[in-house]
Amino acid sequence: MLSYTDSLKILKETNALIEGHFILSSGLHSSQYVQCAQLLSKPAKSKFICSSLSEKIKNNFKKIDIILSPAMGGIVIGYEIGRILNIETIFAERVNGEFQLRRDFDIKKNSRVLVIEDVITTGKSSLECSALVTKANAEILGFACIIDRCGNNSLLNQKIISQIKIDIPTYTKDNLPKELQSIPPIKPGSRGVK
Repeated sequence: MLSYTDSLKILKETNALIEGHFILSSGLHSSQYVQCAQLLSKPAKSKFICSSLSEKIKNNFKKIDIILSPAMGGIVIGYEIGRILNIETIFAERVNGEFQLRRDFDIKKNSRVLVIEDVITTGKSSLECSALVTKANAEILGFACIIDRCGNNSLLNQKIISQIKIDIPTYTKDNLPKELQSIPPIKPGSRGVK
């Protein structure tokens, strides 16, 4: 498995960790943003992260029937982990602001489901996906992601398996540090994109 240092090096080499003023999908502000799409667009580098995360998942979850990922950010990593572990992988997408299963995706009753995302900041998208699992009378095993940047902000009360944990401070709009106040914010995430 990759070390923290090696994982961080890959994120930087692929321009997946960027600096600026960002509004996260949670609504919080940050001076750094992890753009896993950059990492996942470079298979020669991302294969190391995905293989390592797959090993961690195998070591922590014994029987997974299905992987569920939120669109957009979770689709590629969910697929790749599903491919490596040979597990069916589906995704939920927002319809009128709420996650739904479309495209004839289905979660069978009593299935054991792992939710996989690229980055978990507060866990809101993962929590919304877990509601679909509960609605299907299936079992949510836990959560996995490339980057766990929750710190103490997690809405999730179950296990999160990540390739790397990064402590990137976040701020409310009314509590921005001076260095962020002078930089126009951008919103790089997919939540709210129309």
